[in-house]
Amino acid sequence: MSPETAATPAPSEASEPFGVRLHRAMAARGPLCVGIDPHAALLARWELPDDPAGLERFTMAAVEALADRVAVLKPQSAFFERFGSRGVAVLEKAVTAARAAGALVLMDAKRGDIGSTMGGYAAAYLDKDAPLRSDALTVTPYLGYESLRPALDAARAAGAGLFVVTLTSNPEGGEVQRASVHGAHGARTVAQTMLDHIAAENRGAEPLGSTGAVIGATLAEAGADLAVNGPLLAPGIGAQGAAPADLPRLFGAALPQVLPSASRSVLAHGPDIARLRAAAEQLADDVRNVSS
Repeated sequence: MSPETAATPAPSEASEPFGVRLHRAMAARGPLCVGIDPHAALLARWELPDDPAGLERFTMAAVEALADRVAVLKPQSAFFERFGSRGVAVLEKAVTAARAAGALVLMDAKRGDIGSTMGGYAAAYLDKDAPLRSDALTVTPYLGYESLRPALDAARAAGAGLFVVTLTSNPEGGEVQRASVHGAHGARTVAQTMLDHIAAENRGAEPLGSTGAVIGATLAEAGADLAVNGPLLAPGIGAQGAAPADLPRLFGAALPQVLPSASRSVLAHGPDIARLRAAAEQLADDVRNVSS
């Protein structure tokens, strides 16, 4: 990643659909998402206290190092929520700073509910005036895909995106995600059902739809049709065991839509800003090389 490319801002205002903005950011900055996951162990590795002050120093250093050059930053809400209101205040500050520096912010909160409650979650993270306003949100569809409709509608109205948890690499996920559903079109897995819904959501969108799927990069195989015309978030690069070289095998023809995600393998290079940047840039280049 050249300095010129790194400095190219990714638009953060929702004047265009999220899929359009994401496609442009991935082309300009490289197809990479870096998670901001302030684990207690990572705070200790940075020699920071496991308290709100340490959380803020960790988070804002990561934003300073990465937000002006990485396509997407993905804060994991749980690691902020554990500190209560002071932690959420840090998350608000980080989201605002990251978007101001040009990164798209994907809030990793994996919310899922029905009716007005799902609408409340969507308002918290996607409304244009929300303190935690993000460019996209991870959601869980296992109360039924249509339970996500309030969030899908809110995202469309705000020019935001959703990433639907679909095929995860944790061993427990298979009992739900790979279970068979029998319907009018025969048997298909729950995961494939979700992918079909996502594809319908993105039909006709160019160059990329705004509804994505979460597909674990550490999976041995997808066993599903990943042609959803939307982004495929692939967590698990680095510390969880997947490498950029694994992506073509897993994603095949859908590789151009893949947004690989890494956190610990990049964040472990902090708190030095230059080392954080170098780690992210090297990983972005590695992903770009296998995707081209």
